[in-house]
Amino acid sequence: MPACALLPRLATVVAALALLTGCAPGALTQAPAPSTPSAPEPSASPTPEPEPERSLLLTTLAASNALAVVDPDAAEPVVASIEVGAAPWGVAADAAHERAFVATAVGLAVVDLASMTRTALVPFQHQPAEVADGEYRDGGLGLAVSPDGATVYVAVHRWPDPAWLEVFDVASGTFTASVDVGVRPFDVLVDPEGAWVATVDHDTYGVTVVDAATLAARTIEVAPFGDLGFNSWEKPHYGVVTDAGTILLPFQGQVMLEVDPLSGAVTSTPLTAQTHQHGATQVRSPGDALDGTTLVVGTGAFGSATQGPSLEIVSADGTDAVVPLSRLHETVTTWRATDADAWSAVLAGGYTRDGWWDGLTIVDLETLQQREVPVVGRPQAVVAVTLPGA
Repeated sequence: MPACALLPRLATVVAALALLTGCAPGALTQAPAPSTPSAPEPSASPTPEPEPERSLLLTTLAASNALAVVDPDAAEPVVASIEVGAAPWGVAADAAHERAFVATAVGLAVVDLASMTRTALVPFQHQPAEVADGEYRDGGLGLAVSPDGATVYVAVHRWPDPAWLEVFDVASGTFTASVDVGVRPFDVLVDPEGAWVATVDHDTYGVTVVDAATLAARTIEVAPFGDLGFNSWEKPHYGVVTDAGTILLPFQGQVMLEVDPLSGAVTSTPLTAQTHQHGATQVRSPGDALDGTTLVVGTGAFGSATQGPSLEIVSADGTDAVVPLSRLHETVTTWRATDADAWSAVLAGGYTRDGWWDGLTIVDLETLQQREVPVVGRPQAVVAVTLPGA
């Protein structure tokens, strides 16, 4: 409120105090008789309306040391750039506690999303001997947060050793255990009920499923084209956990594997994009026509794949559509500005090999129209998070 607007209200308050006290400040006098009219009390200031929730994107900037916070509809889309640690890869949000976790080349970063600051950078149990960047660098890769937010699981790579799934206790701020998994786990997936966690082991054609209580681990082979060795393109990259608790893994725009992490059973359905596939996610919106739709990033004609980059949209009933893209991308998430808006796919331009670019592509899932949002620093992993209003 402007200072000038306070003057009449202040005069009223002073007059009221004079009627009540009748003499110098601090003196005690008799209260006025009931028939004496009371001075009007100042009117209460109106309660400000709470600001609406903010639907934002978090993306790791793999060519820097930062996590970008992005509002795709803002005039300046990057609303914050938070230093997290060298060569960040995976990011996971815990919106209920307004925090995020980032796997970097030098440790696990803990980010307070309310203040947009890093609160900790915790070294791994299997710390890399040297710091580098790029697809083959050592350090943290994929990660996931347990459903209750109490535990973070981080895949840590240190060539030529096998990788480890390290267990981070959020309350104590320390790594408490680790489990051997396969080579270069691009992604970490967690059971919706919290019973298991799994790594997607890129170079050993497997999914390693770890019991969250006992840390007992077993590996399920995922090689629809066979184990073709290190130089093959027909490897797993990223996965999706369905509401039923199974894992979906796309391969080459030709086949989608569905893995039952409890029984180890693997089934497959065909895909049509014919493109080398990386990131994958699913629309989660009960009651919406798009609920259960799977989105898969395609990066082009590599290995047995023959077509260019695309977004493959696989509906819950199995029908699919292929949206051609002019650029390469690494990961994908779903996003909408408000509950009244249509869902969009957001693809991160920080492809792990040559061809990456500084930005995000947003595809409206109703109209399939595309737009680009500039984000400098090679945005590699992207997730959406809804935060309380200020």
